[in-house]
Amino acid sequence: MPSDDRHLIWPFVRHEEETDFRIFVARTKIAAHPTSQKEHRFTVLDGADWTNVIALTASQDVVLIRQYRHGTDTVTLEIPGGAVDPGESHRLAAERELLEETGYQAKRWSRLGSVRPNPALQVNRCSTWLAEGAEQVAEPRLDEGEAIEVKTVPLERVRPLIASGEIDHALVVAAFYYLFESHRAPETR
Repeated sequence: MPSDDRHLIWPFVRHEEETDFRIFVARTKIAAHPTSQKEHRFTVLDGADWTNVIALTASQDVVLIRQYRHGTDTVTLEIPGGAVDPGESHRLAAERELLEETGYQAKRWSRLGSVRPNPALQVNRCSTWLAEGAEQVAEPRLDEGEAIEVKTVPLERVRPLIASGEIDHALVVAAFYYLFESHRAPETR
């Protein structure tokens, strides 16, 4: 951390409450204002890292999924992804999620980047992977809590889908940003 940021850091005082919601543990964190030292309450969600996958077929079609999202009460158009299991690398989680949700596997994998989904509340990261040469090798093996429709669209249709709002999941838009900017981060996990 740069030394000139010290005036922005809120010193931790204590945790007051903790509730386990299976995918996140919600903690009430008490921190002191960096200037006034007055204590304030914050909610922090502690959960597993996530990963998502832009899977491209040999014909440059993107493998997408449609699924219902309870938070917005809508069906969304997204890329495959999910939680990184304990002890699992982000890449292996990406490979697993692609196969489970779509039945696709890929020959070439590269890490595009990672983002913090919501640093105001969450401690986790989401890494994005590019899976090239994707082929359907099996039927999807969905978790009990999943209902997913798999579809493919030509890569050149993705920008208009984002512009129209048909793709509006922030982590998916960020993933395509990395792809379109051709930013290739080295594999680190």
